[in-house]
This record gives sequence, structure tokens and C-alpha cells, in this order.
Amino acid sequence: MAEVELPDPKELEEMREQSFTRRTALVTALYAVCLAVVSLGGNNATKEMSLAQQQASDQWAFYQAKAMRAQLYHIEKLRVEDDLAERGSTLAAAARQHKEKLLETVGREEQRYEGEKKEIEEKARELEHERDKNETKDPYFDFGEVLLQISIVLASMSILTRSRTIFHASLVAAVTGFALGLNGYLLLFRLPFL
Repeated sequence: MAEVELPDPKELEEMREQSFTRRTALVTALYAVCLAVVSLGGNNATKEMSLAQQQASDQWAFYQAKAMRAQLYHIEKLRVEDDLAERGSTLAAAARQHKEKLLETVGREEQRYEGEKKEIEEKARELEHERDKNETKDPYFDFGEVLLQISIVLASMSILTRSRTIFHASLVAAVTGFALGLNGYLLLFRLPFL
């Protein structure tokens, strides 16, 4: 009968630890990929938030310019109306006709600027909504990034200490961080403190 060689328990333990180290290293690499994706989302949300704020500010400045123009035409309309009311009967027919035509033109311009103002206001409010949406997303990305960075540190510590408990803590941090980062993209839920 052939002899069966039993493996050395120390060798088995070493092989098991090497397997744990390899798996933990691969999982840590996966954490890093998740961190990169969440970080990208956070950077984009911040850029989009800033861009939308700048564009909204530009739209409000444009709105203000249109409002000033509309007000100027309104003042001119009031001046012409006053002039017609005051001197209308004493004006020559041609002068009266000219003033009435001017009044009509000024009124049309006032209405045009008022209409343009409304369009600009709608666009500014859309941009403010976009800014607010990205502002809501940003903290989820931030907390997701932090938790994924912590998970990488914990996974590295678990390799050094050969502690499965620390590795499991890194898994919890990574899953929570990835869920928050994913929520930054999709806004599936809202945390009350964010």
C-alpha cells in the first residue's frame, strides 16, 4: 500500500493566507475602480452646478437689461400719452398722427420686451433648477468617495493584519460608499441630513 503524505498544517495556513491576500488585493482594486467612477460623478456634478449658476446669472442679467428697456419704453409711452392728452386738440393733424403712430410703436416695443423678459426668466429658472439638482447630488458623491477611500484603507489593513473582520468592515464601507455614489447619479433616495 502506498503512503499518503499529509500536507503540513503550516503550509496549508500559508496557502490560505496567500489566497486571502490575493482576493483582498483584487477586491481592493475593485474598490479603486468604484472610487474613480464616484469621483468622476462628483467632479461632473460640481462642474455642472457651477456652470448652471453662471448661466443662470447671465440670464438674470439679460433679464434685467430687457426689463430696463421695457421700462424705458413704458416711460416713453406715458410721456407721449401725456403729451397727446395735454396738447392733442391743439396739434396739427399731421403732428397728432405722428404722435399716435409713435405711441403705437412704443407700445409694441414695450410689449416685445415684456415677452422676451418672460422667455429669459423661464430659461433662468430652468438653469437654477439644474444647479439645484446638481447641488443635491454632490454630497452623495462626496460621502461615497470618503467611504470608498476608507474601504481601501481598511482592505489594505486587513492584508497587513490578516484580519477578516477588518476586511468585512471594508466591504460594508465600500458597499455603502458605492450605494451613495450611485444615488448621486440616480437620486433614488434622499437622506434627511443631506
